[in-house]
Amino acid sequence: MHRLEVPAPEVLPFAIGSFDSIGPLSRAGFPHRHTFHEIVYVRAGRGHHVVDQRSWPITPPHLGIVTPGQVHHWERAAGLDGHVMIFTEDFLLPTPGDRDRLRELSRVSWLSPDRRSAGILAALFAEMTREYAGRAPGFISVLQSYLHVLLIRADRLSRTAGTAPESGDGTAGPPAGRAAEIARRFDRLLAEPGPAVAGLSVRGCAASVGVSVGYLNEAVKRATGLTPGHLIRQAQAREAKRLLAATDLTVRQVARLAGFSDPAYFSRFFRRETGSSPGDFRRGSRADHHDRRILSIDCPGTPE
Repeated sequence: MHRLEVPAPEVLPFAIGSFDSIGPLSRAGFPHRHTFHEIVYVRAGRGHHVVDQRSWPITPPHLGIVTPGQVHHWERAAGLDGHVMIFTEDFLLPTPGDRDRLRELSRVSWLSPDRRSAGILAALFAEMTREYAGRAPGFISVLQSYLHVLLIRADRLSRTAGTAPESGDGTAGPPAGRAAEIARRFDRLLAEPGPAVAGLSVRGCAASVGVSVGYLNEAVKRATGLTPGHLIRQAQAREAKRLLAATDLTVRQVARLAGFSDPAYFSRFFRRETGSSPGDFRRGSRADHHDRRILSIDCPGTPE
């Protein structure tokens, strides 16, 4: 499991660069999962990109999308060149609908744009790279806006993609199966906006998707590498972050809307999940972007 290590994730849970600048793990040849999203724009190279046991030939240009929990690796890849973008779901707080868009795009994972679309995508990545490097006032908002546009463009492109990938042995990829469908239905429960997240429990989610608690745990762990309880806590923390950043509600009010009757327990939960107190997160999220300290992002780790 590769994790996006950011000392202060409320500052900038995002990075963009080349395969070389992001690091050798951006082209890892062994199967692994991420706790973060990765989008690659491949301009050159050969070999295959394997996502969830489906093998996609590299015949650039390509746009590739890998979401948290998916297993992927680069197989006999050589000469890879292009852009690599990595970010956590916290970076999507201003545009929560993009979370669902990414999940849908990950079902295709590997897009081959025509010349016109390739030019648009290349320009978007180039602009994002310049913004990230320049770090001018307001650049974080600009990056989030560009990412939103990029995902809409990718969504349009995916609607014209009809080529079935190959599995690792060259045969047609297997159907998703019931376990994968259960995991997707669970994920949709977590994507419900606002107060719906506050009332989630593993038992309640299992009942909603029509399976036992044990089967839900097995299906979700197989699909994401994480337990349903862990993912529910992440969703509650995201909702709390959204409320702290976008409203003037008190911490007590935010705690109640996030599903916690005890503000003190909520504060301990929030610090454990995010690494900062609710107050510190609110102050950091409202600081002027040009006053924020920019932190490097690494994706260390070895396969589990």
